[in-house]
Amino acid sequence: MDAFTAGLLQRIKATESDLTMARETGDDFLAEVEQAELEDLHRLAAEHGVQVGAVSA
Repeated sequence: MDAFTAGLLQRIKATESDLTMARETGDDFLAEVEQAELEDLHRLAAEHGVQVGAVSA
């Protein structure tokens, strides 16, 4: 796995964790921000052929 792929997968995992925490704490604004970031990361992954199915929930 190259550095780009590893970094992207790490960012996705961290963003998913942050999104979960925002939802659990009831921070709707932060949850929206994290959701948008996650969608951008998934788009970037798709554009570069990075499989994220095993990473995202």
